Amino acid sequence: MNSSHDQIQKESLRKRLHDIIFEADTPAGKVFDIVLLVLIGLSVFAVLIDSVMPIHEKYGDELFLAEWMFTILFSIEYILRIYTVSKPRKYIFSFYGLIDLLAILPTYLSLLFTGTQYLLVIRMLRLLRVFRVLKLARFVGASEMLGIAMKNSRHKIIVFLEVVVTMVVIMGSLMYLIEGPDNGFTSIPISIYWAIVTLTTVGYGDIAPQTFIGQTLASVIMIIGYAIIAVPTGIISVEMAKVSQPVNTQVCRNCGHKRHDDDAVFCKICGEPL
Repeated sequence: MNSSHDQIQKESLRKRLHDIIFEADTPAGKVFDIVLLVLIGLSVFAVLIDSVMPIHEKYGDELFLAEWMFTILFSIEYILRIYTVSKPRKYIFSFYGLIDLLAILPTYLSLLFTGTQYLLVIRMLRLLRVFRVLKLARFVGASEMLGIAMKNSRHKIIVFLEVVVTMVVIMGSLMYLIEGPDNGFTSIPISIYWAIVTLTTVGYGDIAPQTFIGQTLASVIMIIGYAIIAVPTGIISVEMAKVSQPVNTQVCRNCGHKRHDDDAVFCKICGEPL
């Protein structure tokens, strides 16, 4: 009897923690999200300023302690997320699960590389901690819609990129024939690089056509560049309009699916009660 009662209490605790950690439509969930946002911002800021040598020399010890404090807090969050979901393995290998692991792993790995010969590795691990900013993605509601829109429009985007690649190859080859090595277009790959820079309206200016025909072709490429900028934006905008619908913050404990309708009682993927 006591065992059954303890099991019910344990399951109730897991559900309560799951609602706080994974959802934001409760006061406790909103507080958790706000605190986590602040911690992420502070941890990234600490890594950034620690790379400034005068600050590192003066406050290196304090920043080191702060880093470990952030790591411990994020470790607790990671463990709680695994504890509250029904299928921990699925969360661990999900996008957000890997990001959460990446947020804490570099600090622990740095303990293994203490010799001077591993200074480059330590520097890389310190840089990896900046990727904690990716943890912010789960708090941006539009990021889910943008991901779905890009997935739905991937075929159109691929066709668009194929057209662009074909265009820069042809234009680059033509410019190589027109200008030649004497004017800086020493090879077709270099000419293609120039065509990409020109088509994207970046215009570094390290290579420029000198002949009238070459300048005319460059002008055409520039105008085309301005014209095609709106194409991928339009494609994704149409798909985003299709996927925009009323959703809530409910997250299925069983499969982790999000974006349920406001009136949903069960998960649309696995049927688990929400």
